[in-house]
Amino acid sequence: LTPHPSPVRPPLSLSFYPTMSETLVKRAELTGHSGRVTCLATSADPTILLSGSRDKTVIVWQIEGSGDGSYGYAKRALKGHSHFVSDVTISSDGQFALSGSWDGTLRLFNIAKGTTHKTFTGHSKDVLSVAISADQRKVVSGGRDNSVKLWNILGENKFSFDGEYGHTSWVSSVRFSPGDRNPTIVSAGWDKVVKVWDLTNMRLKSNLVGHTGYLESVCISPDGSLCASGGKDMVCMLWDLKDGRHLYSLDADAIVHCLAFSPNRYWLCAATEAGVRIWDLESKELVAELNEEWPVMGKKAMTPYPTCLAWSADGSVLYVGYTDNKIRVWTVQ
Repeated sequence: LTPHPSPVRPPLSLSFYPTMSETLVKRAELTGHSGRVTCLATSADPTILLSGSRDKTVIVWQIEGSGDGSYGYAKRALKGHSHFVSDVTISSDGQFALSGSWDGTLRLFNIAKGTTHKTFTGHSKDVLSVAISADQRKVVSGGRDNSVKLWNILGENKFSFDGEYGHTSWVSSVRFSPGDRNPTIVSAGWDKVVKVWDLTNMRLKSNLVGHTGYLESVCISPDGSLCASGGKDMVCMLWDLKDGRHLYSLDADAIVHCLAFSPNRYWLCAATEAGVRIWDLESKELVAELNEEWPVMGKKAMTPYPTCLAWSADGSVLYVGYTDNKIRVWTVQ
């Protein structure tokens, strides 16, 4: 396939494929972190973006979306963690940010005030992933103590999914199902397994087995019917959550660090060590690759790569965090 000419000038290369009716255009770079960007979160409010970093902070970005170069700015930094921030999410009402850190804690921040509302303690090792339920009443976290923990919003640990049916290695990614009809938690770990937990009886519903390397990310489709997982084995696997079965696999050809479904298109997006990949799930074809063109680096220098991504609520903007401390912004046109 011959890539279409890039609508954007270097420093990036952009490949689109004939099956794609829309194109993604790079709009901006957001600079503010002093360490690699590890996580991103958006909400229904398109003017707010959250990012976490190895600089131990969460930045609240004010997104203006203007085309004159001032796409957004760092409004405030949420501080308190004593080690890398590994994951961040935002409450559905947009008032609170929830972060997880290698310091072993979760923090619930009041975004408007920029203060810690609550600190969650209970993990014995680094926290790698966090999520808030749609009704804002429950929190889930996973970490290097191999456990998946369920909390209430007051920071009280109500249940731990571990022991005989739990993960046997680090839990790298946890997510809630989007609706209330079949309340579930999905977790992925370095034991190469995706686990689906039933919140009505606190039991393991299914083990999704097939990966041959550790997992870095799991995400659930907007309608709650599918989940996707990826990691070291460079393959994205799609699963039927209701039946607990493997549907198909997509070759990423690089280690996958983060996955996200588009909120309004049948697309799966992956942040990989070779760049951003977007598949159309109807055709199962790769429809776009977003690759930066980096300057020539020394032999021992590591080429930067995307670690995390998040779509705006309306699916028109893709935010991508990188190891060079920057966030790059792409819009669908």
